Amino acid sequence: MGTEKSEKWSTQRDAALNGVVTPQMQTVAADEHQTAESVRERVAAGSIVIPANKNHVSIHPAGVGAGLRTKINVNLGISGDSREYEREMRKTETALKFGADSIMDLSNYGKTNTFREKLIKRSPAMIGTVPMYDAVGCLEKDLLQLTAEDFLKVVRFHAEQGVDFMTIHAGINRRAVSVFKEQKRTMNIVSRGGSLLFAWMEMTGNENPFYEYYDELLSILHEYDVTISLGDALRPGCLADSSDAGQLSELIELGSLTKRAWEKGIQVMIEGPGHMAMNEITANVILEKRLCHNAPFYVLGPLVTDIAPGYDHITSAIGGAVAAAAGADFLCYVTPAEHLGLPDENDVKEGVIASRIAAHAADIAKGVSGARTWDNEMAQARREMDWDKMFRCALDPEKAQAYYERIPPADRHTCSMCGRMCAVRTTNMILAGKRVTMIDE
Repeated sequence: MGTEKSEKWSTQRDAALNGVVTPQMQTVAADEHQTAESVRERVAAGSIVIPANKNHVSIHPAGVGAGLRTKINVNLGISGDSREYEREMRKTETALKFGADSIMDLSNYGKTNTFREKLIKRSPAMIGTVPMYDAVGCLEKDLLQLTAEDFLKVVRFHAEQGVDFMTIHAGINRRAVSVFKEQKRTMNIVSRGGSLLFAWMEMTGNENPFYEYYDELLSILHEYDVTISLGDALRPGCLADSSDAGQLSELIELGSLTKRAWEKGIQVMIEGPGHMAMNEITANVILEKRLCHNAPFYVLGPLVTDIAPGYDHITSAIGGAVAAAAGADFLCYVTPAEHLGLPDENDVKEGVIASRIAAHAADIAKGVSGARTWDNEMAQARREMDWDKMFRCALDPEKAQAYYERIPPADRHTCSMCGRMCAVRTTNMILAGKRVTMIDE
């Protein structure tokens, strides 16, 4: 197949369908230790997306989807109660330092364009947004005053700025709302964007503008090669609501919207739950892949229990590992501050690390190329008791070394847990023909 400059093609999907390997596909292939042609084939099939807006010049393209390393997204942004843009930029730097693959700017207060411009300019990671969040502040109109044209204006504005993927809650149409109102959920709607659209629809009596004017929306996304991330407005916000009629009926709708987007040359991701018991996760991943035609699956957790505020990065990592091992492709991190408040920089770090552990564990289970190599290097370093090498292999080298140094061992070849009774030391000495002693003679 030929290799041509991506500028000749409107979108990565258009190029892939025409047999063209773009520079972005080549970058993904090199990073993932795969052939560029195999990446192109999966972009054409829709099982891989490469979110890379034409106006995001600083981006290092990354792929999300089948056969690739599980990716991690970090949410941040200002709110009405916390308007410090510089703090959010520091969070971005922390997220990138610890291995986030994408940043979603979920700012929902005031004029957010200046922060987003800086973010897009400085970040090599892909950038996502939820235009619905920004509509009120961007246009300085209250919710009820917004028109369908206003929603599309914000989408275009974000696309022009260089946003690589956008969460669009197009599946919550009048039919889905009817199902939701009939079943009477425990937690109702917990999606912020979904709840705003539901409120707008109920107050105006109109259809969801993202659904009603879906073709116009797709035209904007196609112009800038923005990947659509079809949001799950009816995702479960507690275990009691998981896998219910509202969630699944919306998923069926998203499958139809996926095909419509593909026909327009748009790359598609599907967003998934939420809160869900562990025994339901695998079935939900299989359902998404079937109903949405193997489009990449982006899961928000899932959180496997509702009772751990302050520790939801752990409940999320458990669910994320199960989901990714079952075939989910993209994990949205969750921090210890989830359900409680805006996260600080340390919360961001803890959330990223927890999600990366989940993603890496799943990649090993899925047999992703090169995933186990890292673990093998750590095992070799531990057998050799090479602490410097162990720290280099660690997901968080600084934290690993800090724990080691907290109680300095008498013998620098061991740690303070076992000292001379270290199993590795004992076995190494015996295999080397040496005598093992525990007490100084």
